[in-house]
Amino acid sequence: MNKPASRGRRPGSPDTRGAILDIARRRFLAEGYHAVTLRSIAAEAGVDLALISYFFGSKKGLFGAALALAANPAEVLAEVLKGDRATFPQRALRSLLGVWEDPQAGPTLLAMLRRTAQEEAFAALVKEVVEREIVDRIAAWLGGAAARRRAAACCAQLAGVITTRYLLRLEPMASMTPDEIVRHLGPALHRALQEPGQRPVGRSAPAGPH
Repeated sequence: MNKPASRGRRPGSPDTRGAILDIARRRFLAEGYHAVTLRSIAAEAGVDLALISYFFGSKKGLFGAALALAANPAEVLAEVLKGDRATFPQRALRSLLGVWEDPQAGPTLLAMLRRTAQEEAFAALVKEVVEREIVDRIAAWLGGAAARRRAAACCAQLAGVITTRYLLRLEPMASMTPDEIVRHLGPALHRALQEPGQRPVGRSAPAGPH
């Protein structure tokens, strides 16, 4: 005798993963990053919340997958924040360059950057993610006076590197090696992060790999 069809939440499968991504992409664009919860996406997809964590790890991971990013800068930053505070600017810059130089991750990130200039709703979504997952996290990690302003100043410089090197292809930035960029811009990132009236948290790290 045939067994009755099982009821309940949908099990994990490639089709289920694709359905979750479709829902997440639509909801992020329509409602913004903060308003959308993993629980609400799971409910709409008819799956357990744990399945989303299994597929994507976190909300940042789901966002990156929904935008088809081969690497998510927010997740890269989360790893960089675990290291030595004194060398954070150099490590952040080197990690960011590494992601953009990657032959798989770089083109998807460049496509995202170009899309922000063409679609207002998409630009607003990316702005919210950058604020919440990058600027706010750096600010919380920094602490102290004007932490968010310092974090935003650092992110502005990092964004300038990305824009001039990969979007505008501005020389000599476009042809400089990562070591040269880290050596030239590391001290400026240190100054952006230090508290007003205080000395830099550490000397510039050497250009060698970290």
